[in-house]
Amino acid sequence: MTVSTAAASAYTWDRSFRLWDTFFALIWLATLVFVLGTGFPGWPVRLTSAALLVPLIPLYVLVGRPILRADPPDERRALGYLTAAVALFLPSAVLVGETRLMTFALVPQCFMTLRTRWAFVAVGVINLVPVLGWALLWWPGDEAVFFNSVFALVTFVFSIAVGSWIIRVIEQSQERAELIAELDASRHEVSRLSAAHGALAERERMAREIHDTLAQGFTSLLMLVQAVEAELEHDVPQARRHLALMDDTARQNLAEARALVAGAAPADLDGASLPDALGRLAARRAATLEVTGPVRPLPAGPEVVALRSCQEALSNARKHAGSSVSVGITLTYSPDALTVSVRDDGTGFDPSSVTDGYGLAGLRARAAEAGGTARIDSAPGKGTTVTVRLPVPPPRSSS
Repeated sequence: MTVSTAAASAYTWDRSFRLWDTFFALIWLATLVFVLGTGFPGWPVRLTSAALLVPLIPLYVLVGRPILRADPPDERRALGYLTAAVALFLPSAVLVGETRLMTFALVPQCFMTLRTRWAFVAVGVINLVPVLGWALLWWPGDEAVFFNSVFALVTFVFSIAVGSWIIRVIEQSQERAELIAELDASRHEVSRLSAAHGALAERERMAREIHDTLAQGFTSLLMLVQAVEAELEHDVPQARRHLALMDDTARQNLAEARALVAGAAPADLDGASLPDALGRLAARRAATLEVTGPVRPLPAGPEVVALRSCQEALSNARKHAGSSVSVGITLTYSPDALTVSVRDDGTGFDPSSVTDGYGLAGLRARAAEAGGTARIDSAPGKGTTVTVRLPVPPPRSSS
């Protein structure tokens, strides 16, 4: 159980046990009053009977109460405690019949601490032996013996019925406690697994973000460095243009890194529409952009997925299709979907043969998380087309 649940259960149990303490004290006090107030037998016998009842209080407080509060009670200690309590009760009950009122305080303790068989035996002794001993000691009239015997049998049957109910309540409480413990353990396990799944999902998301932004930016920088090294000796103006592009790419990477740390939107989408962001991306990658359909504001989720998918497709085209291929981007707005398509006329490949790498798998995973699909159409020598289709809210109707 959680700390709060355990504390609440302990508090409830403490309150209910105070009621039991009060019940025991009231029964004991009423028994003492009845014993001292009865007209038979004489005072010496009644005082002796009352004196036998007095030790029941410290015996209960010091021994019985801790046993009753244990979960589960120590049956061996409980048997010793009840033996001592009955040893005090029986002589008093034999001497003065009114002592049998104490039965109502002793019988429940038998069922609370002993197994059913031993509890039935103890209840039989507590209910029947006092009447038998009282009758043999005082030899009352037949009518008194009859009524006291009937009363003892009725209380015995009543004790068995109430005791069986107490046992059932205890069993149900134990079963409920076990179920609650199992439920609480299950909740903790679900919470742990949910946290682990959330951490894994966040790591995968960050891996995709880094792959689609920083890793691709660094790849571009490496390719530009290689180009500059080849151009420095025979085409300095082109080398300078590539150096300027390296500066722009590095700044873009820095902006993307800051956006990742801050959890903000991609740098290209910061304060810009999706077509504008794709336009800047196409300009940096020497690609063309075509926008079809009525452009409208969309939730950030689909726009981010569309931008990241386009970045991944352009990066793959540069790395695998070759730097001199023609690349085109098509962004299509329809009433229920946003589609971005990146096509190149490079060497192409067999999509089914790609079993490693993170790019295509991450692209498909990102689209799936947004409820969309990613399709790669390619074949050796026939170029590649990457199409990502994402569901979007329909446009608002003009009033």
